[in-house]
Amino acid sequence: MDYSYGLSMGLHTLASVVWVGGMFFAHVILRPVATELTPVERMVLWRKVLPRFFAWVWLSIVMLLLTGYGVLLLGYRGGLGGGGSHVDIMQVTGLIMVGLYVQLFFGPWQGFKRAAAAGEIERAVDYLARMRHIVATNLILGLVTIFVGAVGSLLGT
Repeated sequence: MDYSYGLSMGLHTLASVVWVGGMFFAHVILRPVATELTPVERMVLWRKVLPRFFAWVWLSIVMLLLTGYGVLLLGYRGGLGGGGSHVDIMQVTGLIMVGLYVQLFFGPWQGFKRAAAAGEIERAVDYLARMRHIVATNLILGLVTIFVGAVGSLLGT
């Protein structure tokens, strides 16, 4: 018996939970608590937390792309063109999320690290605000994508 489809979908689901769950935790739980800290303490906190999270996001992105497109390319569920509209929606929202993450990582995150290292707290706070907006957008897209993936086949799309 071939377990590759089930294994791929299990890994795909775990990778999405790590990424979207991490954003949910960071944005909804940790960020409000961090606002109670002094700006310097906040910079230290995010400077220590985000590299760990970003490492897991990169791993999740690789896993999502490998498992998602692997399943389609191997011909499960009708191949690239036969996965149903929910698969198309997941591809579009997922690729937008990857694009936004790459922009966040190579843009505001790098600026935040430079500003924090130079002790430029106001600039670092500005970069954090930019990251927060991107994460909020990606969180919404991620929740929608997970929902569509979970119920899409049930809707017969």
